[in-house]
Amino acid sequence: MALVPYEENLVPALSKLHNTSAEFYFANHRLRLTQDWNRLGVAAVVWDAAVVLCMYLELGHIDLKGKTAVELGAGTGLVGIVAALLGENLSNVTVTDRKPALEFLTENVRSNIPPDQQRAVQVSELSWGEDLERYPSGGFDLILGADIVYLEETFSALLRTLEYLSSDSTVVLLSCRIRYERDEQFLSLLKKTFRVQEVHYDSQRDVHIYTAVKGQTRTDL
Repeated sequence: MALVPYEENLVPALSKLHNTSAEFYFANHRLRLTQDWNRLGVAAVVWDAAVVLCMYLELGHIDLKGKTAVELGAGTGLVGIVAALLGENLSNVTVTDRKPALEFLTENVRSNIPPDQQRAVQVSELSWGEDLERYPSGGFDLILGADIVYLEETFSALLRTLEYLSSDSTVVLLSCRIRYERDEQFLSLLKKTFRVQEVHYDSQRDVHIYTAVKGQTRTDL
């Protein structure tokens, strides 16, 4: 499902989304992510919000060592891959998306995570709000999401998922553009259950990063 339909020759700035791969250098590793817009649409390209979140993780404001993390709507898997590479002693990273994207996502993880670290990274199916009992309630230290706030019809399911996966000490990191009034409305809904704070803004890419915590703000991340 695309955000908006467009013709590639009419929007040159978006032509990079049609490239079959995207390359990055994060966590002292050269990463090459396969992209497939024609087959999977928005789930199979690297968006600016993912890049900005990876840059934020590299700044070291979040201590990843020994933590358990989950990425929602992982798409190409860039954020989860970088989190795993940055957290050398990371207990576990679970990268999730809907079933149609899993084969594609798995291949990107296998291609970019060194063999000795692959046991710490799992690819798993997760459709927001569905079959959540397959995951431990409140079982993650960190929840990551890049550009997952854009479809209003998914907001209630996304909120249920965040609430289920979070304990009072879980930190949620959301990286997104605020495109429309409905995006602001999602943040307002999130604030009913979570303490939300903007921690970073990339003016060049117009991407905001927010933390959200159910209970008291943690001091050990």
